[in-house]
Amino acid sequence: MKTCAACHEDLPKDKFSKKQWTMNQRRCKVCITDNREVQPLPHNAKNNKAPKVVQQNDTDTDRTSNGVISCLLSSLSLHDCNTAISDEELFKQPPQKEDCPICFLRLPSLWTGYKYSTCCGKVVCSGCIYTFYKMHGSNKKCAFCRTPAPLTLDQDVVKQIKKRIKVNDAQAIGDLGTMYSMGQGVPQDTMKALEHWQRAGKLGNPSAYNSIGFACYNGRGVDRDEKKGIYFWELAAIMGHAYARNTLGDIELKDGNINRAIKHHLIASAFGCSNSLDSIRGLFKEGFATKDDYMNALKGYQEYLGDIKSDQRDDAASFNDELKYY
Repeated sequence: MKTCAACHEDLPKDKFSKKQWTMNQRRCKVCITDNREVQPLPHNAKNNKAPKVVQQNDTDTDRTSNGVISCLLSSLSLHDCNTAISDEELFKQPPQKEDCPICFLRLPSLWTGYKYSTCCGKVVCSGCIYTFYKMHGSNKKCAFCRTPAPLTLDQDVVKQIKKRIKVNDAQAIGDLGTMYSMGQGVPQDTMKALEHWQRAGKLGNPSAYNSIGFACYNGRGVDRDEKKGIYFWELAAIMGHAYARNTLGDIELKDGNINRAIKHHLIASAFGCSNSLDSIRGLFKEGFATKDDYMNALKGYQEYLGDIKSDQRDDAASFNDELKYY
């Protein structure tokens, strides 16, 4: 049994891919499929395997994470958290991901289908990265700018990210927030994680708002607040985060709001979330969704695949599960 770093469940070997099983920050197959990012343990979690920095932070939790973080969260928004986002804004067509700067095809939504380069700030698809490595026989350079890859996480990567932050690179800011949340390359610091995610979200990074939503809704590193969690997931969904949208659909379904759940899952399906397509398929089989609902979801998902599929990306996905793009 090993612990998934995203859902924190103790799971057997068959629940992880071969590569993930050997990693320190491993994620189970379900969390990878759901695009769940690695999350810090709750402050009250008792886990002898937790990194030393987590145990050190736990000794002064009252000083850093109670009143201060709650105060910080109260200001984390583009709108007033107590003011509901209108359905018109929530369900309008969100912007799609940018194109890969090398092949100019639409970037996939699944996180393993692309990689952010801390050297140049470009997001390159897995197909172009794999083709570059195959042609040059090395993964020690950036596929876009040819800058040598960072040698160490706690020095070179952080140094490059901080350079990108100086030019307000939203992806770099959000990534540093995630590193603070995990204590990866920097000391674990929930406040700094939230501050960076807030700034990144305001600059247009939906993944940052998704991370705040996950932390609030599940009480990961902060007091559990489902209302705030849903609010930040809504912000992420409006900005085009397919998996935040899928989560909202699941929550509406759990609450019995079938029509709202279908609306969310239809949008998420068109943005590449296969889980949302499966949800609508299930609702159709059970008689809760119409045939048109299912056909529209299937059509949206197939059109998305048509936009992102390429031979290069297929080659990459067949080479390594960590390069799959749908």
